[in-house]
Amino acid sequence: MTNPLHDALFAPLSGRHSPLLILQDGTTLTGDTFLRLIGRQAHALHGMGVGKGDRIAAQVAKTPEALALYGAAVALGAVFLPLNPAYTPGEVAHFLGDATPRVFLCDPARQASLAPMAARHGAALLTLDAKGGGTLTDAAAAQPDGFDPAPCGPDDLAALLYTSGTTGRSKGAMLTQRNLLSNAQALAQLWRFTADDVLLHALPIFHTHGLFVASNVSLLTGGAMIFLPGFDADTVLHLLPQATAMMGVPTFYTRLLSDPRLDRDLVAHVRLFVSGSAPLLAETHQAFEARTGQRILERYGMTETNMNTSNPYDGERRAGTVGFPLPGVELRLTQGDTEVATGHIGQIEVRGPNVFAGYWKMPEKTAEELRPDGFFQTGDLGRLDADGYLKIVGRMKDLIISGGFNVYPKEVEMLLDAVPGVQESAVIGLPHPDFGEAVFAVVVPKAGVRLEAAQVLSGIGGRLARFKQPKAAVVVAELPRNAMGKVQKNVLRQTYAGWFAG
Repeated sequence: MTNPLHDALFAPLSGRHSPLLILQDGTTLTGDTFLRLIGRQAHALHGMGVGKGDRIAAQVAKTPEALALYGAAVALGAVFLPLNPAYTPGEVAHFLGDATPRVFLCDPARQASLAPMAARHGAALLTLDAKGGGTLTDAAAAQPDGFDPAPCGPDDLAALLYTSGTTGRSKGAMLTQRNLLSNAQALAQLWRFTADDVLLHALPIFHTHGLFVASNVSLLTGGAMIFLPGFDADTVLHLLPQATAMMGVPTFYTRLLSDPRLDRDLVAHVRLFVSGSAPLLAETHQAFEARTGQRILERYGMTETNMNTSNPYDGERRAGTVGFPLPGVELRLTQGDTEVATGHIGQIEVRGPNVFAGYWKMPEKTAEELRPDGFFQTGDLGRLDADGYLKIVGRMKDLIISGGFNVYPKEVEMLLDAVPGVQESAVIGLPHPDFGEAVFAVVVPKAGVRLEAAQVLSGIGGRLARFKQPKAAVVVAELPRNAMGKVQKNVLRQTYAGWFAG
């Protein structure tokens, strides 16, 4: 029995003496060097009792050693659990208690505060710092650098990723080797990645975008990665001429657009810019094309499914849409148990080899969201246009029902964003004594512009039915976002919950 993910992503690195990782300071790691690092880590972890099916949790900075830890987990047949470094000790305690990892890695600076909870949940504690040092590196140093991967099948678990938990307890999405490998194969084919590509990688690797989209696609196709610890506009602008592709979140592109150094000459060597993890404003899409001559390719995915759809590589990349289903992925829009017609709004459901195996220790929740026919109910609302492009109009939990009428926030936000002086907006529903919920707008002005809420609302007054119009609005400096740039509407609802009270 083989180990499909290891065989496809990591085994081909053996004997590869060309750069795999190009670091911010210009140093490089060859593919062979990286594979040997994986081997030493795998031996060290195996010596601590880590075997097939055991969980390895890591709350560490983005480094080559942290990426190698993912490779070591795959080689061991273990289940990799990356955690956002921003999580508090209380949040980490939940993940350790739920996932019960055999080993937990953290930054040495947090060791004292996290050691008691690791011990409480039976996890051996190792450290890994932002320079790649720590007790894991120490333990691996004297180990052999060749490791025979554990036999695994396509349906064996490879990763456990927890959802953001904005509407309740975080859920652990179980991702199999088939889930990860099939998605990397589909994306590599669709986006034309080859061994000649150099991907500018400034995304975090605790999230599916940076770890399973960016890294897996590069590893699968034999390319190189400019492996940055995070996004810094100066660094990215300096290194872009060395890259052939870049994957980012919308914030990356808005920050690049704010710098006059971004122009056609700077990105002449780049063949592909990809955006995901949060909606890309049509204005950003258009401004980036006007400045660089390049149309950003927007795609759609989620923790439970990896990537589902993408705008085409060849063909129109339509602003405000996320394109078509990936090869091998089926998509339908439903209301209840009924599939809706083209042009109508429905919940997005997907089926394919990318769809997760269910929620960790939550069979009831799994049964709620995975239909008997294999379709996963994403909770996202979408509409297919006449050409088959998918447009996401919001989350089901963000749907506003005001006076018995459905209001889709995206429709209102698009009009608000078009008001002169508005940079972006977020529309939410708040409790209202008469309407049940009232439409409420939170608006961010463009730099240097003074906006009044009444002025913004008057700008869209005649363009929406009365029940869709915001009953009130506020102007703020910025919207709350999570680590991947998604607007946290749950935070806005909590902040303004009592606006219409009394």
